[in-house]
Amino acid sequence: MFNEIKKHTIWNGVTLELSTGKIARQADGAVMVKMGNTVIQCTAVSAKTANPGMNFFPLTVNYQEKSHAAGKIPGGFFKREGRGSEKEVLVSRLIDRPIRPLFHAGFFNETQILCTVHSFDPSHNPDILALIGASAALAISGVPYLDIVAASRVGMIDGKFVLNPTFEEIKDSKLDLIVAGTKDSVMMVESEADFLTEQQMLDAVKFGHDAFQPVIKLIEELKAAAGKPAWKTTELFPIVLKDELRKLTKDDITKAFAIKTKQERYAAIEEISSNMIERFTADQQYTEMQVDFALSEVKAEVLRANTLEKKVRIDGRLADEIRQIECEISLFPGTHGSALFTRGETQAIVTTTLGTGQDEQIIDCIEGEYKEGFLLNYLFPPYSVGEASPLRGPSRREIGHGKLAWRALKRALPTKADFPYTVRVVSEISESNGSSSMATVCGGSMAMMDAGVPMKAPISGIAMGLIKEGDQFIVLSDIIADEDHLGDMDFKVAGSSDGVTALQMDIKVAGITFEIMEKALDQAKHGRVHILNKMANAITSNSSISSNAPVIESFMVPKDKIREIIGQGGKVIREICDTTGAKIDITDDGLVSVSAVGREKLEAAVHRVKEIAIDPEIGDIFEGTVVKILEAGAFVNYLGSRDGFVHISEIAQERIESVAGALTEGQKVRVKLIGFDRGKAKLTIKNVDSEVPAQKEPRSDKEVRAPRTESKDDKSEKRDGAKKWKSKNVESAPEADIKERKYFN
Repeated sequence: MFNEIKKHTIWNGVTLELSTGKIARQADGAVMVKMGNTVIQCTAVSAKTANPGMNFFPLTVNYQEKSHAAGKIPGGFFKREGRGSEKEVLVSRLIDRPIRPLFHAGFFNETQILCTVHSFDPSHNPDILALIGASAALAISGVPYLDIVAASRVGMIDGKFVLNPTFEEIKDSKLDLIVAGTKDSVMMVESEADFLTEQQMLDAVKFGHDAFQPVIKLIEELKAAAGKPAWKTTELFPIVLKDELRKLTKDDITKAFAIKTKQERYAAIEEISSNMIERFTADQQYTEMQVDFALSEVKAEVLRANTLEKKVRIDGRLADEIRQIECEISLFPGTHGSALFTRGETQAIVTTTLGTGQDEQIIDCIEGEYKEGFLLNYLFPPYSVGEASPLRGPSRREIGHGKLAWRALKRALPTKADFPYTVRVVSEISESNGSSSMATVCGGSMAMMDAGVPMKAPISGIAMGLIKEGDQFIVLSDIIADEDHLGDMDFKVAGSSDGVTALQMDIKVAGITFEIMEKALDQAKHGRVHILNKMANAITSNSSISSNAPVIESFMVPKDKIREIIGQGGKVIREICDTTGAKIDITDDGLVSVSAVGREKLEAAVHRVKEIAIDPEIGDIFEGTVVKILEAGAFVNYLGSRDGFVHISEIAQERIESVAGALTEGQKVRVKLIGFDRGKAKLTIKNVDSEVPAQKEPRSDKEVRAPRTESKDDKSEKRDGAKKWKSKNVESAPEADIKERKYFN
């Protein structure tokens, strides 16, 4: 019944298997990918004809993780998978980016790629395998997919590159890099790094590209055995049309590209397009779409020729020149931290909010459930590009740009032990003309420093471009939207003056060499340093914590005291929170984090928790309250939850006739623990007034003291003293200064 074809290879010591012909046989291409116990079904289907008037390639990629893959039942009321998670969206984009440029330029048939994880193995991350499966499904489908793509993940552990590290290994890795490409070229790079050098990043890309060559060979073997006949394609437009348009519009396009203001330039280009469409479609010899595409190629030729031959960019800058930069902090008095970063016609309003452990985001995925304490949201409202359109939920583009900025900033954050806050950064792009994600990185770094987050180093980011014709090429720094659209590369690099924290690269043409990448990385470093110097004009070092932010104090308590602090059904901890107004988090290892808006509330809650956690010893003195009077003595409450008995003979030095004559209920007294009688504490009041009360701490107490708060006067001084980390060469600067600052009382 089935004509199943299987191909396999040993990849990094593990069998990688691709099979087709058994499942989803009505799809144009369907491949099952298996590695270890991870199994993914990848299908590719294209409409047989394009929709009339379609002038773009409608490719949709959906990566899906099924709960059954990890032996789980979905949570929620409906008990079924819902809309794609952030991770699923990011992996979908990961698959889309390297394969989209490889379709025939004249192919506009609606195409859908579905990658479904049916079995999950923690040793083999499904995202890389899904990209491989999608490429294999397209390769055998017959659709005009012009090359074969594969991918690999690269980690760095103990200074050595590791191919396809497991989920556990990646936790200890200084690098998480995904590289995708063809046999000869790198098409896409996505990475997070721990301040690695440009050379280390380049070596990692080379390592990953070499590593997936056996996978490309495997897909070629599958295509040879199971590939379907190739679909016919048509050219976008006749060459003669392009020649005529070039003669008529070249000079006008050159003048239009010389206009520096984006909106005015777009208006001039649009006028040229409208005139040519009207002229060449009047006799119905050409369609509007043919004229539009032919004119787009003419525009690309003009821009690329001016840049390559005359070394003149659209806005008149040199190849390595950065647009004008303006930086500002403390925009909004009610926020914990805020910044405005403007670079040319790209601008980001960025805010930082500090929260407690209860504000952490709970992530539920097939790898398991975990908490995330650093959140970054990127927003792209329509007004930023002068448009009026409906506001909807975050798009895939917004999620992807936000994740890139998240990766860039995450490695610069302090550990939870050093800074026990949940940090949320929100970037709203208020103007856009190229590289708004990198503006988010720069603004996010300043906003967090303004909020008092003790970052390891300030972080900046820059987008690099490329124009390449044959062996001639030029690398462009800080590209604008037109240079991105009409160029050959979008290469984003973020990091400090000492190393890279994130790298994202998308290539639109084959033939990008490692020599070009090396030049782009070196040029990007100079750009990052320049931007860091500009940022230093606004903020010189990490500020104090805002008075609007919660104060947090963390300390250790014995594990056997956790149950007492929580109480039956959470009764005790709820009562402490309700009466003090504080929030309390306790981990399984005994780390208690107490937070409150206001020092008094915090100290009251800390005192209550420590009272419960303290193990009193004989001879310790405490403040207590008389709670009950008997003929033989009185019961005194101390340490909040403990009661002890004071015998009548232990109330005073001299003999007293009655307890009631010496003490009253509710009276505050100082008591000393003198022993135990069948587990009950025996206390004395005699001669205690002359002794100092015990200042006991819970055993194994490792206190992380609360960050200091700032006044309004403090904020006004943030712009002063730029010499602390501004210099002609930032590489020699501020890290030592920043580390020496005291962020805690």
